[in-house]
Amino acid sequence: MENKTSKNLSGQTIRLAQLIDYQTGSVVSREIEKKANGSITLFAFDEGEGLSEHTAPFDAMVQVIEGGAEITLSGNNHKLKTGDMIIMPAGEPHSVKASGKFKMLLMMIKS
Repeated sequence: MENKTSKNLSGQTIRLAQLIDYQTGSVVSREIEKKANGSITLFAFDEGEGLSEHTAPFDAMVQVIEGGAEITLSGNNHKLKTGDMIIMPAGEPHSVKASGKFKMLLMMIKS
């Protein structure tokens, strides 16, 4: 997974989908903001790419910016498309699989 770090975007109007590009056969991420109590990261997944099951120490909200994906949360499958969001509690196992090219915004907040 390629990670791009962003310059400070505070106070700017932003079109999220244009901040990150797809890369063939990859998952690309771009950190928008990082603080001690959480982070905001933009992701672009090529078709069929994903993140294997894992847990996180923060509550996480995923908002689909473009395309669609299947997110498995504690064994339950959720199909999300553009405009959908899901909240994943800290410590719950989850995974992400792109059903086509897919962009998402991940916001993690320390409980």
